[in-house]
Amino acid sequence: MYYKQLEVWQKSMDLVEEIYKISKQFPKSEIYGLSSQIQRAAIAIPSNIAEGSKRNHKLEYIQFLSIANGSAAELETQLNLIKRLYSSIDINKAESLLNEILKMFSVLIRRLKSNT
Repeated sequence: MYYKQLEVWQKSMDLVEEIYKISKQFPKSEIYGLSSQIQRAAIAIPSNIAEGSKRNHKLEYIQFLSIANGSAAELETQLNLIKRLYSSIDINKAESLLNEILKMFSVLIRRLKSNT
């Protein structure tokens, strides 16, 4: 399946947009800190989905989906930090998208592994 048709890729692109909106709300002191970290983690999610889908082997695809899933978990931790440090920043939409994405990864990876 072409990666742009995958709902998990589409939602992860939406998540990247939301993360950039959030990072614009940080104080300037966070430009090279948390802001940069959440952007990199978010971008890694759809990027690894895309790269993995272009690989010629299902096991490589599963590996890249697992990497994307790891980046999603990293972002989940960073969003929890934002809640602790910057409670005035609304991260509800990002959290909701991320939870959907994490569930999708679980199902997709499980299905691919059972078909190998």
